[in-house]
Amino acid sequence: MSRIYVASSWRNARHPVVVEHLRAQGHEVYDFRNPPDGSGFSWAEVKPTATPGIPGKGSDWEAVGDYLAMIAHPRSVAGWRSDFDAMRWADVCILVLPCGKSAHLELGWAVGAGKRTAILLEDPVEPELTYRMVDYLATGLDGLTQWLGGVL
Repeated sequence: MSRIYVASSWRNARHPVVVEHLRAQGHEVYDFRNPPDGSGFSWAEVKPTATPGIPGKGSDWEAVGDYLAMIAHPRSVAGWRSDFDAMRWADVCILVLPCGKSAHLELGWAVGAGKRTAILLEDPVEPELTYRMVDYLATGLDGLTQWLGGVL
């Protein structure tokens, strides 16, 4: 069985379903929402409460000075370390769409590190040429399971 890092988004409702499905198949799966060493990292833990989002950009945007302070916070460093240690531990990285920039960086790192990689596509999917660099493009959990088992 594989050691799997699932790269996705806190906003992705499919993420916990994918994690549980892979575990039910006997794989060891790192869940960034519930890491073994504590709770999953949230920007709300390090965000200055007095700083609203950038006008016109929404609540997920921060002034660069605030962001630099947030990413240097010990809780941010610990959250990143937990995820990055799991990325190194894993022999497979699966990107579950939809997701954002961090998950795509994690997948790119896994490709460069020579890990087996797959993307669980959403339907409809936004075309992305660079997705050709992964080993497998899955349209569902059944195909992903077969690929992990070496059937495809």
